[in-house]
Amino acid sequence: MAPAAASQHQATTVAPTSGRKVVDEVSGWLRVMDDGSIDRTWTGPPEALPLMQPVQPYAVPRDGHTLHDLPGEPNLRVYLPEVDAGSVGRLPVIVQLHGGGFCISHPSWVLYHHFYARLACAVPAVVVTAELPLAPEQRLPAQIHTGVDVLRRLRSIAMSDEGSLDDPAAELLRKAADMSRVFLVGDSSGGNLVHLVAARVGEDGADAWAPLRVAGGIPIHPGFVRATRSKSELQDTPDSVFFTLDMLDKFLAMALPMGATKDHPYTCPMGPTAPPLESVPLPPMLVAVAEKDLIRDTNLEYCDALRAAGKEVEVLINRGMSHSFYLNKFAVDMDPTTGERAQELIDAIKSFVARH
Repeated sequence: MAPAAASQHQATTVAPTSGRKVVDEVSGWLRVMDDGSIDRTWTGPPEALPLMQPVQPYAVPRDGHTLHDLPGEPNLRVYLPEVDAGSVGRLPVIVQLHGGGFCISHPSWVLYHHFYARLACAVPAVVVTAELPLAPEQRLPAQIHTGVDVLRRLRSIAMSDEGSLDDPAAELLRKAADMSRVFLVGDSSGGNLVHLVAARVGEDGADAWAPLRVAGGIPIHPGFVRATRSKSELQDTPDSVFFTLDMLDKFLAMALPMGATKDHPYTCPMGPTAPPLESVPLPPMLVAVAEKDLIRDTNLEYCDALRAAGKEVEVLINRGMSHSFYLNKFAVDMDPTTGERAQELIDAIKSFVARH
């Protein structure tokens, strides 16, 4: 996303609605107006607002990496770690598919930036983040199609001749990236997209995507649920600004195809309406599950279903943590336990990438 485009996604303080009336609201994140328009002005706790500010790209290294925007279809953002190319060669590629219940957030926000910049340097890997369409303006499967389009664009860059790319950032990406080792990482609803995009690519077969290969998938606290409440959803878990039952219910109602329930394959790939997992071509998976997540139980059910289907799956339990804890920069920086768990997550991703 170009800087101007990114700034349009900046969360702001409450703005007047020009006489429009709110007909539905989602936990401070989103309002549906009586004229059908959507207002994503943040109305929750003001102390959370700094996490939603966009970070502008920079070609001069900061903290061991540079940050580049690649406008296009779709808009991409690229983190390039500073490494000795002669000693490490081309780097694996991590493609981040952002969360937000398919309805909110933007990959330029501080809450993603602080984690994925750190991850790029730790692995080290080229990290590519993508701007996804938002529901309810664009319901599923629009986000899946965009996820596949991200990989198509990366494949096109990989197949380009030296000097043929107009954008200098694209040329830097072409030179740095090993497109035969692409790992899909998704936060929350982005974790659903990891499964769905990987399956779509797998159905095409390896030859259709060469030289690009999806070597692994890493859903982090994926939004896998059922229409009936799980035990962990019913437990008295403190609401988080990142995740509430109100968000879960309303965002999925806005994002799923009209008339669908949470038992739809997009949100319940282990359910009876989804293709049998044995038949779904998936790469090796590392699934992160937060111990205090509202949807912990259905996350674990997904992992069990993968194992039962004979899939290669590793599970990381984030002990004592809630949904998307690692995106809260303030908690990661100031609370020792949260910081330790965030480091454990980075270490697990680094290890998984090194082994695949």
